[in-house]
Amino acid sequence: MLKKLMKLAVAPALLVAPAMATAGDRVQGVMYKNPGCECCDGHAEALRRAGIDLRVVASENLAGLKAGAGVPAELQGCHTILIGGYAVEGHVPIAAVEQLLAQKPAVRGIALPGMPAGSPGMGGVQTAPFMVMSFGAQGTQLFAVK
Repeated sequence: MLKKLMKLAVAPALLVAPAMATAGDRVQGVMYKNPGCECCDGHAEALRRAGIDLRVVASENLAGLKAGAGVPAELQGCHTILIGGYAVEGHVPIAAVEQLLAQKPAVRGIALPGMPAGSPGMGGVQTAPFMVMSFGAQGTQLFAVK
């Protein structure tokens, strides 16, 4: 019964997120994260500094939200952002998010698997190129960030 109620609570968010557009010049989105996760807060802050108006919601039902957004299991991370009709999974670099929103490709979303050092919100230094992936009807593919 509790699982059914949780699914009902997430469903309206999935319906509203694709309709989010801009407020003035700022893109709006919602980040769903594990309660208490500090790296998610770091990613949210990096996106805000880039001009994205991001609301953060702690959720105990991330699995249901990710499934509803079409995020493949192998790409799932610690948080999901619903923005501009897309799902952005994990610590995706700002340039990739901006490119996704500007180009509006026919995908469900993009993801940066794992929690690589040097990505927005993560400490450390980037030691390898970030492999941002797109996902959707075409399957999972490398998302070439320019």
